[in-house]
Amino acid sequence: MARPTHVKITEVGTRDGFQAEAKFIPTATKIRLINQLIDAGVPRVEFSSFVSPKAIPQLADVVDVLAGIDRSKGTTLAALVPNPRGAAGAAAAGVDQMVVFVSASESHNQKNVNRSVQESLDGLGEIMRIASIDSIDVHGAIPTSFGCPFEGDVSLDSLGRVVASYRDMGIMNISLGDTTGMATPTLVTDSCRYLQDRFPDVGITLHFHNTRGIGLCNVMAGLDEGIDSYESSFGGLGGCPFAPGATGNICSEDLVFLLHEMGIETGIDIRKLCAVARDVETVIERQLPGQVMKAGLRQDIYTMDEGKSAIG
Repeated sequence: MARPTHVKITEVGTRDGFQAEAKFIPTATKIRLINQLIDAGVPRVEFSSFVSPKAIPQLADVVDVLAGIDRSKGTTLAALVPNPRGAAGAAAAGVDQMVVFVSASESHNQKNVNRSVQESLDGLGEIMRIASIDSIDVHGAIPTSFGCPFEGDVSLDSLGRVVASYRDMGIMNISLGDTTGMATPTLVTDSCRYLQDRFPDVGITLHFHNTRGIGLCNVMAGLDEGIDSYESSFGGLGGCPFAPGATGNICSEDLVFLLHEMGIETGIDIRKLCAVARDVETVIERQLPGQVMKAGLRQDIYTMDEGKSAIG
């Protein structure tokens, strides 16, 4: 499979990243950061979730955030919807895309939404109906696609079951979620080939976490299978609150740097993206694991006066 020449990046930091932050981030700050992402050329932003404010207080301002975003540049604004009530709220607010989710593993799905996988799949019909009224696209996410912290390995058959159900409902684009960073290049290759062979009409997006330090290695495996869509978070922020040991997503700036150095286009201004990540560090008041925002680009040149000189 030929590597893609252009890759679509989805920024998930203001949803997947911010949802675990204990200190409430002001609505105006969220709006500013999302508008900066749009200005940097990010084509799709999963900006928040229409979830109960009791479950995730950080995202209680989802309607106000959407109302303040600059929508003039065509960036797709997607929001997670856990149930019909969330879907109705998302439709009323005017999202571009709804994201539904059903885990590949039974245990994680129970932890995440207190339902079996089949119960979750059965419940998607009403969400699809609500979305269809306003012709809103629905994207299907599959957490624990590459492994479950409670069950270990997740079979390809379990993964395929969820994809088949999504496709039968009319969901033609899916995200394979590496919820706790259990993916390896071999697992990525096997999963992509399995799904592409059985569901050639379904578009695949890969969502990796960097829990064990090989997130970008997994991206390379995905590129080798022709996958041209990835989800990432500014500075590497994030982590599933319902999965023990989960750490941040792969870093958006590091991902874009890798792709650009490989001659793969993204349409994103990496310097502006790095500026957003540094802004986020100020907002959450701690350092993030992203590397490129600290080191700069490979082509950056410094004066002799800026470097230390050997003594003696």
